[in-house]
Amino acid sequence: MAGKQAPDPAKEVIDTLVSRRMTLATAESCTGGLLSGAITAIPGSSEAFYGGFVTYSNSAKSRMIGVPARMIQDHGAVSAPVARAMADGARNTARTDIAVSITGVAGPSGGTERKPVGLVYFAVATKDGTDVKEMRFGDIGREAIRRASVETALKMVLETLAKPDEH
Repeated sequence: MAGKQAPDPAKEVIDTLVSRRMTLATAESCTGGLLSGAITAIPGSSEAFYGGFVTYSNSAKSRMIGVPARMIQDHGAVSAPVARAMADGARNTARTDIAVSITGVAGPSGGTERKPVGLVYFAVATKDGTDVKEMRFGDIGREAIRRASVETALKMVLETLAKPDEH
């Protein structure tokens, strides 16, 4: 369809949050602020976006948003428990209604047999709980993994906001 533009998930997130008077925080590792950048590219995002934590190092995850160092040691930074703790920690630290986290292996190095390049964990935290998702994008290139991670995180926030009991 000529002229038909795909909906921007970041705009949908901001529009939904603003209409519900809700706030959002982000906690990013492998995306290094790209998610926050996508959100703040939307005019009016300041009405709903509190801010983001770029917790690239393990110590930043612990110091900035309270991810237990022992959890990182036991499960690795790229894990479901750490993604959950990142989202919970961002939400609690920022005191927002919702928080989303991303932690993964963007490559080109850093992958292992158990945790290959393209493995990314996401979590969305609300007052009603925290949902975690694992994605395996494959070794599609660092930037493609990071872009796919931003899209996935935004879609997870939209899915969470679509739940009838989440607002």
